[in-house]
Amino acid sequence: MPTFQSTDGLTLNYSDAGTGTPVIALAGLTRNGRDFDHVAPLLPVRLIRPDYRGRGQSDWADPASYTIPQEAADVLALMDHLGLAQAAILGTSRGGLIGMMLAATAKDRLLGVALNDIGPEIAPKGLDVIMDYIGRNPAQKTYAEAAKFRDQQWTHFTGVPMDRWLAEVTAHYRETPDGLVIRYDPKLRDAVVAAGAQPTPDLWPLFDALDGLPIALIRGANSDLLTAETAAEMARRRPDMISAEIPGRGHVPFLDEPQAVAALHQWLELIK
Repeated sequence: MPTFQSTDGLTLNYSDAGTGTPVIALAGLTRNGRDFDHVAPLLPVRLIRPDYRGRGQSDWADPASYTIPQEAADVLALMDHLGLAQAAILGTSRGGLIGMMLAATAKDRLLGVALNDIGPEIAPKGLDVIMDYIGRNPAQKTYAEAAKFRDQQWTHFTGVPMDRWLAEVTAHYRETPDGLVIRYDPKLRDAVVAAGAQPTPDLWPLFDALDGLPIALIRGANSDLLTAETAAEMARRRPDMISAEIPGRGHVPFLDEPQAVAALHQWLELIK
């Protein structure tokens, strides 16, 4: 995979495939560029997928730098590396927060932002789920066991074939003789805990910073992180926002669901 250098000297990995409008796909908190494996073949764009610092194949760093502002700065460094004056952002969960941060700090670099199951309010229930697993290896010892666990226990997802669960766990864990190992720096947990010790910031100004940019929102109908109420308020503030709610999906949709693909194609028409 190609790499670029962050402003503080880290080597960060990314993939770059396709032609057309440049779309930078930003993954969830503990995930990596493979978050977008399922939707990538369905998007007629130049899809650029970085691994954040401390995730995937990128260098680990001081956990104090695992922050949304720093990760937004890394996106700008990637754009500079690629010679991109502007790009669109497709952000899943954490990636959507980074997209909103970029709108607030470097709006002139953005063509538009699509948010996958994230908004300016994060439901406590969903945050509790994240804190339960972040920085910890799963109890399951093999890919097969982990896929079976998701199939049986993730009741907020329905109609997901086993091969999809196998693809997901393969992307997010390494299988070793001692069991499955997370594909990110375990100290990411320290950064999230430290952030949680601070007063919760009002993120609505970040969402409002998207004003004037084409935006889309994709929400899992069973999401425990993005409530229907928050999504409704986002739509009230931005009546032009393209919206899709994906049945049988929690946090987060895979993005290759028909409703998600239709919304993304509609959004892409606005940023060509």
